[in-house]
Amino acid sequence: MSHFRLKHTIFIIILFSSLTIRAQNISEFQKGYQLNIQSTSAKIKIDGILDEPFWASTEVAKDFKKKYPNDIGEAKRKTEVRFTYDNENIYFGFKVYDSGTAISRSLKRDIGYEMSDGVGIMLDPLNKKTNGFFFFLSALNVQSEDQLSLSFQDKPSWSWDTKWFSATKDYGTYWIAEIMIPLKSIRYDPKQLQWGINFLRADAKSNEYSTWTKVPPIFKGYDLGYMGLLNWPASTPTRKNNIILLPFISGASAEDQENRKSLNNTASGGFDAKVALNASLNLDLTVNPDFSQVEVDQQVTNLTRFDIFLPERRGFFLENSDLFSNFGMPFIRPFYSRTIGLDKDGNKIPILFGARMSGNLDRATRIGIMNMQTGKQGNYAAENFSAITLQRSVLKRSVIKTYFLNRENSISEAEAKKNPLDKYGRNAGVTFEYSNTSGTFSSWTDLHKSFKADINDDDIYASTGFMTQSKHWSYITLIGSLGKNYYTDMGFVQGIDNYDAIRDTSIRIGFKNLFNSLSYRLLPEKGPIARMVLQLESFATLHPDNSINQADNKLGTDFQFKNASNFGLDFKNTIVNLIYPISFTGEVPLPAGQYVFNQIQIDYFSDMRKSFGIEGKLNIGQFYNGQVKGIAMGITYRNQPHFNILLSAQFNNIVFPNPYGSTNLVLLQPRIEWNFSTKLFWTTFVQYNTQSNNFNINSRLQYRYKPMSDFYLVYTDNYFTDPLFKNKNRALIFKFSYWFNL
Repeated sequence: MSHFRLKHTIFIIILFSSLTIRAQNISEFQKGYQLNIQSTSAKIKIDGILDEPFWASTEVAKDFKKKYPNDIGEAKRKTEVRFTYDNENIYFGFKVYDSGTAISRSLKRDIGYEMSDGVGIMLDPLNKKTNGFFFFLSALNVQSEDQLSLSFQDKPSWSWDTKWFSATKDYGTYWIAEIMIPLKSIRYDPKQLQWGINFLRADAKSNEYSTWTKVPPIFKGYDLGYMGLLNWPASTPTRKNNIILLPFISGASAEDQENRKSLNNTASGGFDAKVALNASLNLDLTVNPDFSQVEVDQQVTNLTRFDIFLPERRGFFLENSDLFSNFGMPFIRPFYSRTIGLDKDGNKIPILFGARMSGNLDRATRIGIMNMQTGKQGNYAAENFSAITLQRSVLKRSVIKTYFLNRENSISEAEAKKNPLDKYGRNAGVTFEYSNTSGTFSSWTDLHKSFKADINDDDIYASTGFMTQSKHWSYITLIGSLGKNYYTDMGFVQGIDNYDAIRDTSIRIGFKNLFNSLSYRLLPEKGPIARMVLQLESFATLHPDNSINQADNKLGTDFQFKNASNFGLDFKNTIVNLIYPISFTGEVPLPAGQYVFNQIQIDYFSDMRKSFGIEGKLNIGQFYNGQVKGIAMGITYRNQPHFNILLSAQFNNIVFPNPYGSTNLVLLQPRIEWNFSTKLFWTTFVQYNTQSNNFNINSRLQYRYKPMSDFYLVYTDNYFTDPLFKNKNRALIFKFSYWFNL
């Protein structure tokens, strides 16, 4: 890092550290929901039997409030929570009133809380409403955990991993969940005696979710702004610094017929490490990371003019990902972790090593620093990726965030002179996100700049917007402007590259965007409808001269029924001022000009709690100067919780007038999952996609022989769809990892 950048980084840190926090430790809301935790010296056995005497004398959190399908009255079935701690762990004992066979859609870890009977614990150890932890346990003792953040865009990805212990036991009219969370598994300040806390009950049989505190229906049950208060006695246990080491060995037998590479056997090894620098700051290290066990991307049919955003699936990049990935908007991200270790076509680039420090500098300041080094792969040069962010809580529920990103390429000076844009790419930005105490009004302002050799103008991205919501109404507006020279070597921008099918090249064009969404939400107390949402939405992309590039206007309605089924109906109008010719069929490209077309879309999901479930989508109407008919169907069979099979198919027929051609796009995606136990899983995912000319088989066996320690055996096979079943490549891979607590 140059002296210039170091000096400015130090200045930013000093500036953030000097900001005054005006938030009070206890909000008015929390005063009505308080719990007092007491210590125990008794030995606790995690067995789903609350027979230790002290459980009878602890405080009890009860009288859960309905969260879904509406917030009227108490929960249908009672839930009681007891809690205590010792010098090493915090303990929770749930008594969950229920009867009948528990619903659990899988025995696989990290399945989350949707469509399963279970209980959840949300913790905010700093009580700042900016970040926290979410632990969820199904009635069949399936664990899921994740980190929570302030951003309204976030939802759990269940990518964060830590070791905790649990047991469940069914008693007929109720079931018990006993949970032990090691204090070293979470970050907290021993001097902070008031934690934010809430509990979630997922009652899949009744299609009902409830929480201990009363969370308005417009917010998620794990919203940080509606936590209760956990009062500790004179002090909390001092967390011991700990080190976690996760070494692995892997091997592969692979052949690549597409590139004429014969069968080759390889072996590799590496490790991840997690080092607690203090009670609230962690250091993550990785050497020669291997992501072979990660599930393949779920392919989609792309009927747009631009690249699509594929989600990150690699655990190292998902953990604490909100620190970097939440800058910008969903279609404009300065940081997109898939740029590290993968090329634009999704091919793997070896990562040699990496480090990430993340956590809290103090109660109000979060920091994230990351550095990753990739190796050379063929003609693809080695690269170094660096990222730093500082985020400071201000007011009662707001945050100021800033970041700096840097990608350095090891290409030669001669190559750099020939292609100066390849040498490096840098980005910096600042965001202010405001939210009132109740979370019913939020606003944000972004300013982002990129740095490239020989580029000094039109390299800014700026946006502002706000969101307001009540029990029945929601409104969002966003205005943004992006210059054509705004580059994101470590990010993703959808729509800046415009493909010209005649010249077979892409042209960068800056744009402005305007988004508005107005929703009305109805929560009937009686009748079959759980909630109904009517939405009017408009998203316009403008050229720099303010003429329309593309405008999408949608009127839609969505019905969520109390039997857990769902029906949606959308009417969509699209205006496209096509600058460059484009082809969707491989025939003569559509000429530049204005196109106005309309479509209707119908969605339906049946009750997925049952053994058989059906989902479908129908999309028909005009498409540029032609017609489109699209249908997607999925049939699910579950022998819960062990066996799941999904037969999914999509078919799109696009017909243009002569000479622009027509095409049929087929996407088949059958998926079979067999959960032998909570430790042994087998999944096979098959994808047949004519648009990408690929037929893929991915079959994965996972054995979790100890907590957080796994053995994987993965078979992957790729073929062309045209010519049919001509092999591209195949591989058989194993990976063995072990979690050490040092």
